[in-house]
Amino acid sequence: MRVSLVSFDIDGTLEIGDPPGVVPVALVRVAKELGYLIGSCSDRPISYQEDMWAQLSIAPDFTVLKHRLEDVRARFAAAAYYHIGDTETDERYAVAAGFRFLKADPEAHRAWRMELFGC
Repeated sequence: MRVSLVSFDIDGTLEIGDPPGVVPVALVRVAKELGYLIGSCSDRPISYQEDMWAQLSIAPDFTVLKHRLEDVRARFAAAAYYHIGDTETDERYAVAAGFRFLKADPEAHRAWRMELFGC
């Protein structure tokens, strides 16, 4: 069975973003432990994204610029593709790339967190 792929925006989405978002790093670790393909899709430069993951001691499967989310889908065969972000731009790129967009706000987060990660 193919695994799911989860792409995380950084700023306004992850708790370590600027501004901080609602998605804790612990949840990213849970996704990785569940065997999901994980990585970041952000406006931040690739070098910044790579450094961020290294500081967190998490090995991402991908790091891309936001407008390259389609490349992630082309690179990985997955049962489902998700992008978690906080802006309309995130949603636009996610939908255009064939990803299900998950809004990084407190109310939506409670719903999709249980659906995806069981916690």
